[in-house]
Amino acid sequence: MKKKLTNSDLSYFCGQLSMIIRAGISSIEGLYMMGDDIDASDAEKKLYADLRKGVEEDGFLHIAMEKSGLFPPYMVKMTRIGEETGTLDNVLESLGKHYAREEEIRQSIRQAVTYPIVMSAMILVVILVLLLEVMPVFRQVFRQLGTEMSGFAGLLFQIGDMIRQYSTVCIVVLVVLLIPVLICVRTAAGRRVGMAFLSNFSFFRKLKNDISVSRFADGLSLTLHSGFSPDFGVEMVSEIIEDKAFKGKMQECRRHLTEGAPFDQALKKSQILSGVDARMMAIGHRTGSADTVMEQISDMSQKRIDARISSALGTIEPVLVLLLSVIIGAVLMSVMFPLLGIVSSI
Repeated sequence: MKKKLTNSDLSYFCGQLSMIIRAGISSIEGLYMMGDDIDASDAEKKLYADLRKGVEEDGFLHIAMEKSGLFPPYMVKMTRIGEETGTLDNVLESLGKHYAREEEIRQSIRQAVTYPIVMSAMILVVILVLLLEVMPVFRQVFRQLGTEMSGFAGLLFQIGDMIRQYSTVCIVVLVVLLIPVLICVRTAAGRRVGMAFLSNFSFFRKLKNDISVSRFADGLSLTLHSGFSPDFGVEMVSEIIEDKAFKGKMQECRRHLTEGAPFDQALKKSQILSGVDARMMAIGHRTGSADTVMEQISDMSQKRIDARISSALGTIEPVLVLLLSVIIGAVLMSVMFPLLGIVSSI
């Protein structure tokens, strides 16, 4: 199975080809030029050669893109629309911006999930070092002073001793716990399951909605700018939305449009847009600048995503640092106070 191109790859491809076509150069010549770039990798050169060959045989770029199996269906369909309407340069430029925004969203999601996991792993490592390396040293000191560790310190040593004795079991349990995490991170189905679980929490539910709004508004801006109806645009954009609940809102929006509701009212009634976004769309619909307003809404949604993640990380970081400090302090105090008592009585 061929690996799909990344959002960065798609953004670069669309941006470069858009500039070339806008300069009056055909897509075939443009693919020649991109393939001859000294900075292009062997895989990129092969892709451009295959696309060029496909365009020469079939006459259309979107057919060659579809045959390659490397491009998402949404991009292939939009490219087809661009070729059929003679606006391929504009469509590719908009697609380049779209996939650049998709990459920003992906990085935001990764940041929101990765940082707490890394910090939690560091805390776990520190705890294990204290239990497995530091506590045995203190136990030896206690024995040299003619006593044994007791209380909380003794309990911690026993826990560390159990981990050493059953290290194989602990490793197996750790691997079993890591497998679901890796599945959620590395596979599309796993990411959907993981996101569905995280959606039970208010923060991730709001974050997920902002992500869907950003993708929806960005994709719809592209279709509206290409001159298509809102109903067709909503249908097209449904391919890049992963949130089932949001897709349900989009279906309701299409129903309102079919019943004759104005576009801005359909978006509001289906609860796709609300508050400031809905008011902006009402003005955009009346002034005939719905595509521009949709692009602005997408930008605002992306800023909300970044703000939510920055706020969450700003809260999580001091909490984790405080937790780590409390754990280290509790372990050391449980040992140092009895030790100081023994030394002072000598």
